[in-house]
Amino acid sequence: MQINHNIAALNTYNKLNAASNAQSKSMEKLSSGMRINRAGDDAAGLAISEKMRGQIRGLDQASRNSQDAISLIQTAEGALNETHDILQRMRELSVQSSNDTNTPEDRAALNNEVSELKNEINRISSQTKFNTQSLLDGSFGAKVDQDKAKTDALTVAGIASIQTAGGLKAGTYTLAKGTAGEYSLKDSGDNVVATSTANNGGAGTITFDKVGVSIEVNSGYTKDALDTKKIEIKGNTSSFQIGSESGQTLGLSINDMSVSGLDVNVTVDNFANSQTAITKIDAAIKKVSEERAKLGANQNRLEHTINNLSTSSENLTAAESRIRDVDMAKEMMNQTKNSILSQAAQAMLAQANQQPQGVLQLLR
Repeated sequence: MQINHNIAALNTYNKLNAASNAQSKSMEKLSSGMRINRAGDDAAGLAISEKMRGQIRGLDQASRNSQDAISLIQTAEGALNETHDILQRMRELSVQSSNDTNTPEDRAALNNEVSELKNEINRISSQTKFNTQSLLDGSFGAKVDQDKAKTDALTVAGIASIQTAGGLKAGTYTLAKGTAGEYSLKDSGDNVVATSTANNGGAGTITFDKVGVSIEVNSGYTKDALDTKKIEIKGNTSSFQIGSESGQTLGLSINDMSVSGLDVNVTVDNFANSQTAITKIDAAIKKVSEERAKLGANQNRLEHTINNLSTSSENLTAAESRIRDVDMAKEMMNQTKNSILSQAAQAMLAQANQQPQGVLQLLR
């Protein structure tokens, strides 16, 4: 018999420690509901789980983005519904004014109403906004940065002249003072398609023949090295992030729905003008109908997108749960087993500690 080293007690002590540690881990998992609480629990599982969590959160945010896009579309479509009603009333007045039973005074009264209706179309176009962004004046998605030595992103949609100092509506524009320099037009593939230069002093026009775009320059310019700018031509669209990954976007464009954009700056003060008004208003009604149809199609698409994102998020969450979440029933079984082993080890350790006392019997 040995009394310096109680091997039985040491073995029992190690088993007690192992059972206690296992019981502690089981209690941690049961209290948190997670199988993986730290990287040491399952390093590979943690890495896969965190990647899935990123995808899940991206899908959920993309769903919210799509809902915001639907709200924007509904705002624009609701305003266009009123524009439709106004155009229908303008057409009705044009038809009425085309009848020669009306006196000049009658036609003047009809023309006054048409004029006010045109003002309302312009008001709707300029004041329909979502999150401070104008939707129907042709500027939606058009952003231009005026900092020096900066690449400006400019949207161009079938216009003849553009500038970097103001709006993007159809017409001829003039560069602001101090912005003379070299300009280039680039397509969406980052390829330069035309280059031109604004000279020092004097008036003139910077013309890009290949793409049908020109920039008017007033006199009094002084070229400076920091005035060089680039104008990048892109599609007239705004993008909505509708997926969890880069590039998963939906583009949306809304045309100019003002009186000039619809080409309904008409009068009904005589027979000829009333006839012209009917033709132009019919074309405007068609244009608004096409715009509303496009918005409706995008809204329907986004609704399906939201459903798909919800399903993908649900399935990915289930997959992530199987990796990271604990099986409560199984872990309770392990905890019970480890608790019994711990109690048994404590009892055996007590007995092992009593064995060396048998040596005292030899001394009696």
